[in-house]
Amino acid sequence: MSELALTPRRPAPTTWIAGGLLLVGVLAIGSVFGMRLGALMLVGGALGMALYHAAFGFTSAWRVFISERRGRGLRAQMLMLAISVLLFFPVLSAGFLFGQEVSGFVAPIGISVVVGAFLFGLGMQLGGGCASGTLFTVGGGNARMLITLAFFIVGSLIGTAHFGWWTSLPAFQPTSLVGEFGAGGGIAISLLLFATIVAVTVAMEKRRHGRLESAPQVDAVRRRWLTGPWPLLIGAVALALLNFATLALAGRPWGITSAFALWGAKGYELLGGDVSSWVYWQTPGNAAALEASVWSDITTVMNIGIILGALGAASLAGKFAPNFRIPGRSIAAAVIGGLMLGYGARLAFGCNIGAYFSGIASGSLHGWVWLIAAFAGNMLGVKLRPLFFTDPTKAKSAAQRG
Repeated sequence: MSELALTPRRPAPTTWIAGGLLLVGVLAIGSVFGMRLGALMLVGGALGMALYHAAFGFTSAWRVFISERRGRGLRAQMLMLAISVLLFFPVLSAGFLFGQEVSGFVAPIGISVVVGAFLFGLGMQLGGGCASGTLFTVGGGNARMLITLAFFIVGSLIGTAHFGWWTSLPAFQPTSLVGEFGAGGGIAISLLLFATIVAVTVAMEKRRHGRLESAPQVDAVRRRWLTGPWPLLIGAVALALLNFATLALAGRPWGITSAFALWGAKGYELLGGDVSSWVYWQTPGNAAALEASVWSDITTVMNIGIILGALGAASLAGKFAPNFRIPGRSIAAAVIGGLMLGYGARLAFGCNIGAYFSGIASGSLHGWVWLIAAFAGNMLGVKLRPLFFTDPTKAKSAAQRG
């Protein structure tokens, strides 16, 4: 190994900018709104670093399985979920963690969830990322994902305008595995479902390729927690632990897209609009968020932390290099995909994080319905991608591990 390979890379200026902004944010928000909120911004920074260094993309994992029957990414997601239910279910059953009341994300199961999740899944493949993927790739320097994020916010706002009609449609009551079967029974059922998905991906991958894909080898010298890259399974463990840290600090799991709806509403009101009469903004929690400072919102603070954490990670890895030369069809896909992502997330009571990851970690059956409907949307999205990305290599590069 060369001496050059052993020489540490000098941090780029953007590393110090990201770290400085994160530190200032943690201290400022902590002093004004309480240290728990400041600590949650730090958790967001750690999530951004984990997502970037592990290249933990929900969109790319699903696309690769649909098109190539490679299931390594899906199996990593099942590990993440398995660790999460083992941590979450006993705590949610007790209702308290470290003296604080805690609750999960448990939502109704109805037409709005099915339609919203399907639209979100379709938007994942066109927009080039999911909710977490959009944030960490924006922080990592993907200029195209700025377009996806902007229209993600617009779609979220439109979704809140139509929320009342969609939620008036037939739906089953919120159902939790923890509530129905207890922590032990819920864990057993969940682990069986995860194992089934793992077995299906293994069987399908072996049938197509004869053997399982090997994980990329990472140079031992470069396997550093600051500069990355991280093994995919390490990313899965980190995300599960950081979601549990969120539960401990916030009293509820990790979510992302409610902040996009809030940002859209705040922006719309700045332009002279009024959302207060919309059903979505009349619920107590949403009405309070609309009236309060955006910096007092847990999800907003964590989202900003994710972007800054990913920016720092990309800079430390020497990969922060935004490219603003974006093909027209790729821009169109980002616009359409972003709108679908935002609109779908509001209808489905969450995204790949709030509904899928945190929903299943909460024992909510709506998280499993979301998974099925969103996967179907991804299947259609994969078929439509050639309309926007003619070269598969360029398409993969555009998405950047979304």
